[in-house]
Amino acid sequence: MKMATRRWGVAAALLAVVVDQATKAWALAALWPPYSEGIVLLPVLNLRLGFNTGVTFGMFRESAADAVWVLVAIKLGVVALLGWWLWRTRLRAEALGLGLIIGGALGNIIDRIVQGAVTDFVDAHYAGWHWPTFNLADVAIVCGVGLLILASLRTPAARPSRTDRPGEPA
Repeated sequence: MKMATRRWGVAAALLAVVVDQATKAWALAALWPPYSEGIVLLPVLNLRLGFNTGVTFGMFRESAADAVWVLVAIKLGVVALLGWWLWRTRLRAEALGLGLIIGGALGNIIDRIVQGAVTDFVDAHYAGWHWPTFNLADVAIVCGVGLLILASLRTPAARPSRTDRPGEPA
């Protein structure tokens, strides 16, 4: 049972990385030059190429640009902790959530290593206000966090107790 749960998480991580990197490759080819108008999809959604040298939402852009390898190391450490959690979980929703977060993080780590910045291209906006441009790795991370929250809301009776787990001491 535990191995099947892990497979769900690993599959989610692989899918997130592949979809993220494929869409970023498309964005780099189709949306050049960066920071132009891009493609209007909806009145509130554009595809517009940009690069994030900062941390989340471009915060600390100036100081983080010189610390690419520090950011990569920190993110790899977080991915390792999430992988450890994935390896121990018995809940499919939790495994899927962790897999999406891991895959999204790895997709952005690949960008930092290859380009020194994360490729972003989804521009949500309304009435002149723009949400920070993001990518599908970010979408995977947010969906993964949502799944973790949903998994945590399960009633305690629905979760396996330590005495219900075969092979583990009570």
